[in-house]
Amino acid sequence: MLHITSLDDGLDIFKALGSDVRIEIIKLLIENKEMNMNELAAKLNITNGALTGHIKKLEACGIVNTSNDSSGHGNQKICTLHLDKILIDLDAPEEAQNVYNAELQVGHYCNYEVYPTCGLATASHLIGEVDDTRYFAHPDRYNADILWFSKGFVEYEIPNFIPGSQKITQILISAELSSEAPGINNVWPSDISFYLNDVCIGTWTSPGDFGDVRGIFTPDWWFPNWNQYGLLKMLVINKKGTFIDGLQISDVTIRDFNLDYRSSMKLRMAVNDNAEHVGGLTIFGKSFGNYGQDIKVSINYAPIEE
Repeated sequence: MLHITSLDDGLDIFKALGSDVRIEIIKLLIENKEMNMNELAAKLNITNGALTGHIKKLEACGIVNTSNDSSGHGNQKICTLHLDKILIDLDAPEEAQNVYNAELQVGHYCNYEVYPTCGLATASHLIGEVDDTRYFAHPDRYNADILWFSKGFVEYEIPNFIPGSQKITQILISAELSSEAPGINNVWPSDISFYLNDVCIGTWTSPGDFGDVRGIFTPDWWFPNWNQYGLLKMLVINKKGTFIDGLQISDVTIRDFNLDYRSSMKLRMAVNDNAEHVGGLTIFGKSFGNYGQDIKVSINYAPIEE
């Protein structure tokens, strides 16, 4: 997902989408997952030279990826979509421009309760044995860049280093997530619930545990029939409610927590055993998946009123 927070920042994207031909290219790639240049040119009834110009514009702003495929005759470029969503924020900035940013590594949870199938790995190796919950307490778990479990939860302490005499007006959390199927299954729904300080702030249903292609950052040693990539989700709680990718998922607001510079905050991501879809959870860190990031947190703050 690409999050555009100002119209000026989105100019290149808007220009790339301002073409009927480029929109048709995107629609073809949505339908067919990947296509080579010859196939695209034939479908669009344009020359390869004209297609190259369109692809370069889509690639320059991150909408499309290209890679070389020499398995057939000659050296063909393969085109795939890089973005699954584009979110454009047209709202006015939240009460204050003051923001504290932090990143949480996947393995830096402070509490957990997980059930197999489950496991953890660093960028270079598995941590212990898969499906053995004891390894979630192993010292190496602090270096984990991916973890997965079929139900249960992991909980992270959100660092709070905003200045004194300030209140928290918004929390934004982004993370790459997917379901957890035995092996992989692109159609494997899972109801993933989010909690702040033990209060459920909303639930998002992950559509699957994706493994049709290798994740962009997933290391070469990783097993091809295991979790490859997720979807980048943006969770926001502010004075209006709680939102995932701009869509409201609950009426719980930031004011319900009365958070300030002295507050401790714990984020829990859970798959409850009474959920409609108990399909597990995978959390991807910067060395796995498609987005090259850990769990990102942004905290907006403003002065406490007298």
